[in-house]
Amino acid sequence: MRVTKGSARRRAKNRLFKRAKGFRGGRSKLLRTVKETVLRADVFATRDRRARKRDFRRLWIIRINAAVRMRGLRYSEFINGLKKANVVLDRKMLADVAVADPAAFDKIVEIAKAAL
Repeated sequence: MRVTKGSARRRAKNRLFKRAKGFRGGRSKLLRTVKETVLRADVFATRDRRARKRDFRRLWIIRINAAVRMRGLRYSEFINGLKKANVVLDRKMLADVAVADPAAFDKIVEIAKAAL
């Protein structure tokens, strides 16, 4: 007798179809198309996990630059001043402080200016 894989194949298909839920048309209904689509979705997901980190860093730098320029300094000068003053705040925290607590950010900018 030939072996048809039975329940194992059904389980594998169900797993794939579950991952393709919400896709349009044949992309969620036809096995071959589902396989291709899910594979492609994984590629995009992997790529965009990396890209998200870059996008956020760009956003933080833009916010810091805008806040620093309002206080008469450029972004590069500001970061250089912080490094010289041994202030270890990452860009995420700096951007957060710039938006949430302008008074504290003023003090950080003064520290950077003094170090220059």
